[in-house]
Amino acid sequence: MKRSINTKPPRQRLFVNARIIDPSQSLDIQGDVLVSKGKIEALGKSLPRDQLKPFCKIIDCGGAVLAPGLVDARVFIGEPGGEHRETIKSASRAAVSGGVTSLAMMPDTSPVIDDAALVAFIRQTAREKSRVNILPTAALSKGLMGEEMTEFGLLSDAGAVAFTDGSKTVQSAQMMRRALTYAGDFDALIMAATRDATLGGGVMNAGLNATRMGLPGIPREAEIIPLERDMRLVAMTKGRYHASTLSTSDAADVIARAKDRALDVSAGVAIANLALNENDIGSYRTFFRVSPPLRNEDDRLAMVDGIRTGKIDLICSNHNPQDVDTKRLPFAEAADGAVGLESLLAASLRLYHTDDVPLMRILECLSTSPAKRLGLNCGTLAVGAPADMVLFDPDAPWILQEKDLRSRSRNTAFEGARFQGRVLKTIVNGRTVFSREN
Repeated sequence: MKRSINTKPPRQRLFVNARIIDPSQSLDIQGDVLVSKGKIEALGKSLPRDQLKPFCKIIDCGGAVLAPGLVDARVFIGEPGGEHRETIKSASRAAVSGGVTSLAMMPDTSPVIDDAALVAFIRQTAREKSRVNILPTAALSKGLMGEEMTEFGLLSDAGAVAFTDGSKTVQSAQMMRRALTYAGDFDALIMAATRDATLGGGVMNAGLNATRMGLPGIPREAEIIPLERDMRLVAMTKGRYHASTLSTSDAADVIARAKDRALDVSAGVAIANLALNENDIGSYRTFFRVSPPLRNEDDRLAMVDGIRTGKIDLICSNHNPQDVDTKRLPFAEAADGAVGLESLLAASLRLYHTDDVPLMRILECLSTSPAKRLGLNCGTLAVGAPADMVLFDPDAPWILQEKDLRSRSRNTAFEGARFQGRVLKTIVNGRTVFSREN
């Protein structure tokens, strides 16, 4: 697939005095990384300076962590049709400030990304306006209606990296069976939301808090039942399947059992479900209305355990910008969704600072694992790979303020949050596309 960034980078750059962490190579060393013509040319503890070409630019990393750029596997962008919420350009600005160098764009647009021309439109717009690699996914069903499959072959040829109905769950077992079977002809990945429409019609986690607040709840079974159904269908069809965002302990166990049976399945978790729980909703704070809903603390801890043990494969932002008209409403009437590209890394680092998950594993879930699952040639600092990197200080303290967000929308669940760990530079194709100094 063509890369979104087509501006030629400087011929050679040497990043020195960096803590290099690359999960793809189980590498954690203090050293240098040499970038040439947009690719990783060499890395090591101390690269020889006498072999550098004239005019090579040397960047002192000051001991900060240099790692593969983040790959976000679940991002909603308004364009086309919802540019007031987010455009490809504004999403890319938000992404680079959060260290994200590649992102998978969901097909929930207007019109829906369900034909090859729209996939081509997204790719062309990204090449012209995006600072990061925008990877379009295509709708699994026409119009996201869950009734008629799209043309997987044509969409794959146009550049779709996966097939999904985005925020919608395929309710028909027969439809999902056919999609998994058909996708196998193209070695395509099916990405699925798991929320039963008949059980999951509430607005927050079912339980005492929902009862006390007088709000309809979403039981855990609304996630577990469709996931268990899909695992049966994967076993039947031998398809490739990714559960986009889990939120319950039982769902993580379902995925773990499927992996034990050698099924080609994986799972992700939204950063909100790792860092927050239902108590954060407080007095009907609509920025905390997300999908999946924030669950209880036991389920949050189960998600953390899933990341640590490998039951869950990746962490995503689940970035879903909403405008004021759809969020500043009574809780039961507000739209689901929160922005998350800019806080993805910092919020994930909370797990590192609390000693819940090692830094290497966090970075694997943010870069190497999603890149591998989507079939991308990034998420690594291996020699010859694209020089997509993030430089960050894992200990730098900062407070997220709504006014500083680069996303076109401001519906963050982390307003006023105190973080430890901040992006200093983001490099795409060997070129610095974001610097905290600027």
